[in-house]
Amino acid sequence: MADGQDNPYIPAKIPPVGEVREPGMDHAHYPFRPLPDAPRFAWPNGARIALTVTVVLDHWEVTPPAGANRDPRIISPLGNFFPDWLTWSQRQYGNRVGIFRVLDVLDRFGVTPSVALGAEAARRYPELVDECARRGACFLAHGTHATRRITAEMSEPEERAFIAESRAAVHEATGTEAIGWCGQDFNESARTPALLTEAGFAYTTDWANDDRPYLLGPYGGKHLLALPPQPEWNDLECMWLRRVTPPVWADGIAEGFSYLHHEGGAVFNLTLHPFVAGQAHRIRYLADALSRILGRSGTWRATTDQVARHAAAQL
Repeated sequence: MADGQDNPYIPAKIPPVGEVREPGMDHAHYPFRPLPDAPRFAWPNGARIALTVTVVLDHWEVTPPAGANRDPRIISPLGNFFPDWLTWSQRQYGNRVGIFRVLDVLDRFGVTPSVALGAEAARRYPELVDECARRGACFLAHGTHATRRITAEMSEPEERAFIAESRAAVHEATGTEAIGWCGQDFNESARTPALLTEAGFAYTTDWANDDRPYLLGPYGGKHLLALPPQPEWNDLECMWLRRVTPPVWADGIAEGFSYLHHEGGAVFNLTLHPFVAGQAHRIRYLADALSRILGRSGTWRATTDQVARHAAAQL
């Protein structure tokens, strides 16, 4: 299959190399849209910006199965030898300790979390699921394990089964049907948006190319909303991988929020991993960041489900 042609998972054929393409695009999942043409979404009560906080709840395997694909940026001092107790226990810290600190800060500021819930975490940590559910959290399907992610090496049946397992686990643990998908490490194959739409999802938070939601597809006559994850203030991306210091991370959140608030009609999606933000030397900076951004009027505090529904109604 050359250059994406005849791919049933891409909504329109891509011209062969040398022919005219949609400006700015390498695929046909959506058309290119520059900022001057972007919509300024109308949020409830005339709010200038929508704020949503996504807490990631997943499980890191001590010894992943052969062929499992994990984020290669998560490098242990032990290399690729297993069992990797160091990386496993760091992740466990988030589920044993860090998540309670993160939830306490969100409670203090009246922020209801959205929870990206992995299938294995849903099975292993019912107490944590309950802690989030009693706060009114919405739950996004988040793959199966922190050590397994979607890649193009999966066959179509394998990827479809992976998506189905993730969604079913959320339903079993929470009693609700997930309408949002947050891919493990935001990874997708070329067919993932179509398979997510087929599975009944309304939105995905895997595409980081905007500050405003937009539509993918259509796939089989239906669109999938892209709600950008904005990795520039993701705690793992900044403090774990880029080694940004906690005070600078908080400054970046405040600066980014201030500008988008001024611009109007955007979304601010803050993604938190409890094993990162929930560390004793970092948690105060989450509180500091929220105190700085929530001091502004015209902010709609919402879950990703709520933001996606409001945005989809305007597209």
